[in-house]
Amino acid sequence: MHVDINPNALNILDKLKQNQSLSQFELNFICDEIDRLDSGHLRAATKINQSWEVNTKAKASILAYLRTQQATLIPEFPGCFDKVPLKFQNWSADDFQRHAIRAVPGSVVRKGAYIGRHVVLMPCFINIGAHVGDYTMIDAHATVGSCAQVGSHCHISGGAGIGGVLEPEGSLPTVIEDHCFIGARSEIAEGVIIGQGSVIAMGVYLSASTKIFNTQDQSITYGHIPAYSVVVPGTLPYKGGQIYCAMIIKNVTESTRKKTSINELLR
Repeated sequence: MHVDINPNALNILDKLKQNQSLSQFELNFICDEIDRLDSGHLRAATKINQSWEVNTKAKASILAYLRTQQATLIPEFPGCFDKVPLKFQNWSADDFQRHAIRAVPGSVVRKGAYIGRHVVLMPCFINIGAHVGDYTMIDAHATVGSCAQVGSHCHISGGAGIGGVLEPEGSLPTVIEDHCFIGARSEIAEGVIIGQGSVIAMGVYLSASTKIFNTQDQSITYGHIPAYSVVVPGTLPYKGGQIYCAMIIKNVTESTRKKTSINELLR
């Protein structure tokens, strides 16, 4: 068997799709990549020159990992049988204190997800490949999908869904930049970018095909909420009826965002 001394996750995934066996070196490489995602040294998407770019090799590593692991019982959750262990399943109190993470009962984080310092996890679910920045709260029953990128100092409110995507490898996951507030029961799907400092009201649904209507200039865009926007659910006229949209009702400065309460911004 030929052993690649410089393995590439994309090549490894191709071999698996063709039912080719992997060397132990390649299997170890994939596990090491998951460890790097888990520790934050590798990310599924990164902002480069003001543009978010997908790391296809990181996503391929996850897909290869899922194909090569055997499902086992999850000790902390009787009746659960999965290929991906939990991030915290072998952690001690010292581990939590060293990483400055608080996880209340019912919070589920899969291995391969990065959780920053001073993050608070209420009963929530965070999938493999996700990246959650420092000082962020993931509130009760919120979900953060595979490879989703959530910035620092964010609040993901109760029941909100932050979409994830693994395939195709080049697809951009949901991105929530720093200092964002995502209202309860909102859903931000894959491919959508919420710009820094934005406030998303309760019950806003955003996919890559959702119309975003800016009341400031009457423009309609898709897939990206500009920084420091305040967004509420709304409708637009459509063929004699109404169609759902996300509506930007105002844009605020960074200083205003810092000193103004969320309720005041949404009024």
